[in-house]
Amino acid sequence: MPWTNVYGLARTLLALGTLGTLAFSSTSTLFRPVATQGTYPVCKSLMRAGVFCLAPENGLTATRWLCVAVLLIVAAGWRPRWTALPHAWVSFSVFTEIAIPDGGDQITSVLSALLALTALGDPRRWHWRQLPEGAAARHRRAVLLGTTGLVLARLQMSFLYFQSSVAKLPHAEWADGTAMWYWGHSLMFGAPGPLQPLVDPVIASPVGVALLTWTPLAIEICLAASLLLAQRWRWRVFAAGVLFHLSIAVMMGLWSFALAMIGGLVVLCFPLGSHLDITPPEAVRRLLRRTTAADPDLPAEGDDLPEPGPEPPHRRPAPAPGPAGTSAPVGS
Repeated sequence: MPWTNVYGLARTLLALGTLGTLAFSSTSTLFRPVATQGTYPVCKSLMRAGVFCLAPENGLTATRWLCVAVLLIVAAGWRPRWTALPHAWVSFSVFTEIAIPDGGDQITSVLSALLALTALGDPRRWHWRQLPEGAAARHRRAVLLGTTGLVLARLQMSFLYFQSSVAKLPHAEWADGTAMWYWGHSLMFGAPGPLQPLVDPVIASPVGVALLTWTPLAIEICLAASLLLAQRWRWRVFAAGVLFHLSIAVMMGLWSFALAMIGGLVVLCFPLGSHLDITPPEAVRRLLRRTTAADPDLPAEGDDLPEPGPEPPHRRPAPAPGPAGTSAPVGS
């Protein structure tokens, strides 16, 4: 079944990455003139469908905060079916219409569109809840569509890591193990001041800089092949990938990129249909019970199914034949 809190966690991470970009960047930073491109948002071709191109004049700031509100709802997990398309729309708009998009905005746009195939059929009120056994049988077509979305997202992430690793190999700096020396001394992407005493000796060492350069290539190759690995190895590759992207966030400040990629890693490395056994605080559990009390696809109280009652007489097993052709109660 595709509707678990694992895919919900991926949606939350994707939404938080875009939310951070919109909430912590000013309107004048996101939308400004770019050489040879014009002033963003550049509303031409498919970009005209973006939310910022539809904003009224002088309404970019209000539209930006409206998008932040939408992403907060998505990240909270409320009504995936209703928020799937708004999430995909906002993600597409941020990638195509701001002046400073990065790879994280691009992958978020792609993954949010693919995960919308899953979310559109999600019958839950919160994507953190677990559907009872048998509930998916009432939504067979939606299950097929949702599973297709997850499989496509996994293939997308696998290809992304394959292309990322292979595209580096023709460059001499990556082949000879010196690429991270240049990145480490970059004024834009170099280590922040507090970390420089730790990073500078490493990238000044031939062995250290070679390890920093080639280790990401090895991790990306393993992530590209993760769908072919046994699950116990996939967990190890997942941990390496999370550590890799968190390191990029700390070293280069690319937090929205890290959240987007970790969200993709969740889809890539967790088994399809798996559910994280998380016990939320009691206040959160009361909120979930209250908001799902009338949900036809979920039990009214807690996560447990009600005890089955007695079967109707016409469904009870017939008495077993006893000695001499008589009938004896079952179990006698």
